[in-house]
Amino acid sequence: MLLAIEQGNTNTLFAVHDGERWTAQWRAGTDSTRTADEYAVWLSQLLAMAGLSLNQFDGCIVSSVVPQSIFNLRNLARRYLHVEPLVVGDNVDLGIPVRIQKPSEAGADRLVNAIGAHVVYPGDLIVIDSGTATTFDIIAADGGFEGGVIAPGINLSMEALHQAAAKLPRVAIQKPQRVVGTDTVGAMQSGVFWGYIALIEGLIARIKAEHDKPLTVVATGGVASLFHGATTSIDHFDPDLTIRGMLEIWRRNKKAG
Repeated sequence: MLLAIEQGNTNTLFAVHDGERWTAQWRAGTDSTRTADEYAVWLSQLLAMAGLSLNQFDGCIVSSVVPQSIFNLRNLARRYLHVEPLVVGDNVDLGIPVRIQKPSEAGADRLVNAIGAHVVYPGDLIVIDSGTATTFDIIAADGGFEGGVIAPGINLSMEALHQAAAKLPRVAIQKPQRVVGTDTVGAMQSGVFWGYIALIEGLIARIKAEHDKPLTVVATGGVASLFHGATTSIDHFDPDLTIRGMLEIWRRNKKAG
């Protein structure tokens, strides 16, 4: 069995693959100070609830955008799973060209998403990942990563609005029925939600105009489901894009020896 650990700035996903399908997934808040021992206690309890245990794994892959956490995640795999983890970015063969000026600067999450999208969707792609940041990445028909756009995430924008303006409350993000709000909460929700729809639609239009060729748009990430049905600019919503990419990287590197 394979344990895939996908760590973003806000949440960390632990997913179990039994060789045929994903059988379990859990999320924890990302904390760069959490030790391997703390991860093991938390994970062992969840595995037990699913009828699994730490000693059943024969592989582990880690994708993290939090460098200071990688040491502890690596130790989790070594001490408790008794396997050497495959860490995306550690001279791992991705199987795709990275066509940007400084390939080392491409985030592990963006590269994993590129592979997860390429193995399912043909042709040239725009991959939108809505998380702490909202990224728009261009994937060529051959799977090559060609760069993209990074914008603040919707939750980050809402939190910044609350913290910077003394009289504006912290509100939940949801789709308003009207664009024009009739109270403060409604106005904030509309500004953030419809503002992000406009951001998505505008950037997609500009990227397509710049490339002057058909591009399929795929969205993923914890916030992407909020936009489902609110815009026709997104062709596919795919919540499993990232872990699919991690599984593909694992298989390619295992096959390569």
